[in-house]
Amino acid sequence: MTRYLSIEDDDDSVPDTDERDVTTLIPAAVDEVLAMAETWLAFAGNPVVREGNAWTPHKALRRVTDHLIDHLAEIECRLAGVPTEPDRWHGRRLTLDADFARFTEADLDEATSRLRRLALCYRGRLAGLSADEPCASDPGAWTIRQIVHHVAGITAYAELLGPLA
Repeated sequence: MTRYLSIEDDDDSVPDTDERDVTTLIPAAVDEVLAMAETWLAFAGNPVVREGNAWTPHKALRRVTDHLIDHLAEIECRLAGVPTEPDRWHGRRLTLDADFARFTEADLDEATSRLRRLALCYRGRLAGLSADEPCASDPGAWTIRQIVHHVAGITAYAELLGPLA
């Protein structure tokens, strides 16, 4: 069974959920990330160090994107009844040379396009599904609601960098 690391504490605890419509959670989280990313145009090349890692605009957006893709793939595989591909890339612990690049208007535009399209994929995929049923035959598998609430935590990657002025 594949488990994904929590942004906050690197454990595999079951995510807390509530009754919000799961089709709205990822688009709302993406909007929050992008609102913060608008402030990152002021990035002066100095990473913010939090939780033992260096954070830059490119790294934060890379982690947001990776997390969205990882769990969308997990949902699709589980619903199709095929094994998931474990994530062996632990990019939050690594800061790549490319992460230190300037963050420009074009970078923000590209990220906006990419993240909004991923949010639409979640919204479309989740429409009509029963969010409270496990999306795998494994009795320990998270429900779709649990996965989506976990993924909506992508805002934590943006918050690690924080707004820049």
